[in-house]
Order: sequence, then structure tokens, then C-alpha cells
Amino acid sequence: MKLLQRLGLHTLFFSSKDKRLATSIKMITGRKPLNLSLYRLALTPAGLGEETQKGFRISNERLEFLGDAVLGAVIAEHLFKKYPYRDEGFLTETRSKLVNRETLNDIGIKIGLKKTLELVIDSRQFTGNKSLYGDILEAFLGAVYLDRGYHFSKKLILQRILIHMDLEGMISTVSNYKSKIIEWSQKESKQVEYKVIQIHGNQRYKEFVVELVINGDSIAQGKGATKKKAEQEASKNACEILHIAI
Repeated sequence: MKLLQRLGLHTLFFSSKDKRLATSIKMITGRKPLNLSLYRLALTPAGLGEETQKGFRISNERLEFLGDAVLGAVIAEHLFKKYPYRDEGFLTETRSKLVNRETLNDIGIKIGLKKTLELVIDSRQFTGNKSLYGDILEAFLGAVYLDRGYHFSKKLILQRILIHMDLEGMISTVSNYKSKIIEWSQKESKQVEYKVIQIHGNQRYKEFVVELVINGDSIAQGKGATKKKAEQEASKNACEILHIAI
């Protein structure tokens, strides 16, 4: 069977339904699947999973776990190389913004997973969650990884997934916590003050500790290699504490 897959002859044994599914997958990945069952599983949400005699539900959740790891690794490497002088906090925050459920859900629909899912579920009815296509996208990437390997998956993510991510817009959001606090304070008529309470290190390396004070009350603290970065972290922490939408 593996030889047939390498030669592309395995598709001769596909049913008409399988051929439509394989063609739909090729539209997304650029290649016909070698192991179609992996993709069929990736397109099986928990709500449609069948339960085995041992009580194990067959669904895409395990592939979703794998695809999440692959996607995270590729995005992390891309950000690491693209922004060589940005710190770990920036890289972590930007990655989390790029791979959040809302973003992935929109991308899943844009690349055609909604239509591909319809080929698998037929007329079966089920209730999907709000992040259905984001979850399926991760499971789909898990299937691609097992079917084609890491390098193919990486190329797919960089060329067909990342282009749908507003990287610059995400970065603007990541760097704008202080502005959020200032905007909120003006609406709520609050007095905001940033205080440097500690400076660690030496001339070559310093770490600033900044305290964010609102109306005389200490709300949050932040650390950073510069005063500005410490203020941003303190602002981010304050946004979470005060439930300010980011």
C-alpha cells in the first residue's frame, strides 16, 4: 500500500465520495492525501465521534492536540527569526494572539474547511462549538503532519495559513496595553501613575520594576529591561485585573 501511495496509484481505489474529499484536501494543501483516513478523522468533531466497545470516542481531539503543537512550533520559529531583537514576553504574547481560537476559526473557514467538513458529515446533524473550524484546522494540521511530515506542514502553515493572520495588527495590540489603561482611565475619570519602585542589575543589564497606581491604589506591577517595557507589563496585568478588553 505504501508503494501505491508513493506512486499515487492508491487513489484508483477511492470511491467517488473519497475522490471528492481527496480533491478538496488537495485544494487546501496543494497535494492529494497519502492517508485519507487521517483527514477523515481530523474532520470528525467530538459531537460526531463514534464510541468503541471499550468506551473510547473516535474523534479529532487527539489530532487537534498534535496540530496545536505543530502550529505553535512553526509560528514560534517564524517570530523568533523575524524579530531577532524582541524579548521573550513579546514573542510569547504575539504567538498567543496569532493562534487564538477566534483567529484560527476565521482562517479555517477561509481556506475551505467548512466545505470539506460537509463532505464528511453528509446530512448528519450535530451542534458544533463557536471555535469548530479553529479546532478542525488544528486537527487538520495534525493530520498533515502525520501524512506528509514536519517540513511539508511548516511550508503549508507559512504559505497558506500565516498569510491570513494580521501580524502587524496583532503586534500593535500587543504593544498597546498602556494606551488601553490611559483610555480607560479617561473614561472612568481615574488618575493613573506609573512608579519605578526598583531597579536591579548593573550598567550592562538592568531590570526595572514598575508599579501602576490608580487613584492612589496599587493595582499591578511589571518588570522589564527598560522602563517602557515594565510599564507595558504592568499595564497588561492591570488590564487583566480590571477586566479591560484588549
